[in-house]
Amino acid sequence: MTPGDDRQREDEKANYAHSASADREIAASPQYLFDALDDPTRLGRHMREPSLMMLGGWMRYRLDEGQGRAVGSSIRMEGRFAFLKLAVDEVVTEHRRPSRKVWVTRGCPRLLVIGAYRMGFDITPAADGSHLRVFIDYNDPDTRLGRIAGSLFGPAYARWCVRRIAEDATDLAKSSASAV
Repeated sequence: MTPGDDRQREDEKANYAHSASADREIAASPQYLFDALDDPTRLGRHMREPSLMMLGGWMRYRLDEGQGRAVGSSIRMEGRFAFLKLAVDEVVTEHRRPSRKVWVTRGCPRLLVIGAYRMGFDITPAADGSHLRVFIDYNDPDTRLGRIAGSLFGPAYARWCVRRIAEDATDLAKSSASAV
């Protein structure tokens, strides 16, 4: 990373009101870790199954021909939370194997506790493998109810989401004997 990269990230982050991140040291090479996290369905597996944090809700993925693995590739998630239909469209804006991937929402997401967001991960080499940083910069939803729900639950949800991705990455590395 260069000082210019850091300035660009700070400028991009300024477009969002909130942020959360999780860091992990993972016993896997940057290439292995990037490839494991480059699959949106694997990266977001914590969203596919009902959970307490999702209050029984779930999301399903629809990927374009780029499979969410190239700049410009689109990812659509649709699901349910109680009686509400949720949907969000994302586009990959950075894809630099093996060090960085970033995607942003397009349009107006139909989510409950976060609105438009920019999410991604950075991977740097470390003594025993890789250092992973997963981040999300986000706004509250645009609706009145969404702003209330966002102020109450958005920070906890964002922390849970980035922490789960980092934990899942650790588990993926542990399950592969040839990860380093």
